[in-house]
Amino acid sequence: MENEAHLRAEVIKTARSLTDLGLNKGTAGNVSVRCDDGFLVTPSGMPAAALAPQDIVWIGFDGRVEGTRAPSSEWRFHHDLLIGRDDLGAVIHTHAPFCTTLAVMGRGIPAFHYMIAVAGGSDIRCAPYATFGTPELSAGAVEAMHGRKACLLGQHGMIAAGETLTKALKLTVEVEELAQVYWQALQIGEPPVLPEEEMQRVLEKFKTYGTVQPAR
Repeated sequence: MENEAHLRAEVIKTARSLTDLGLNKGTAGNVSVRCDDGFLVTPSGMPAAALAPQDIVWIGFDGRVEGTRAPSSEWRFHHDLLIGRDDLGAVIHTHAPFCTTLAVMGRGIPAFHYMIAVAGGSDIRCAPYATFGTPELSAGAVEAMHGRKACLLGQHGMIAAGETLTKALKLTVEVEELAQVYWQALQIGEPPVLPEEEMQRVLEKFKTYGTVQPAR
């Protein structure tokens, strides 16, 4: 129970950080984290500033729901991503302005910059539009996230995920920064894209980026 209490507090902290960073406004977006044989997720229709630990909803991977409030309407893609991906421990969905700008145009983000690799591949895909909260939206998100840790949602927003809430939040910020630079570049023209072989070199280098090197 102590671990669950900590995770509930971390979900709220993350949701509030998204608002403070301008990545969500009002009741937009949602946050989840793996917890036992299910996950904790923010509730439907509540601004981050108003959240209390008891408002966070637990959903089991078997479909059980525990909580005093209804879970986020987008609980399904949190469920499907976490149950299908052992490498993911937390999922964040936002309506971050620049990501959403590209998403409403149905544009993913190509390898215009080497840092695209932070999302796990040589591009950040854009899933096709589907009504919020539907199985179709979740299926599109899962497909767009295949081999990736972030995607855009057509005419909707974006998703970023990671091993922890801290890593998922960091990636959310990085993807929004990339979306902003890509949008700015598009005001001049279509930016050149790095070749696949270069992106594969970058992805390989990222495997040891930030790690401690053994003493020699």
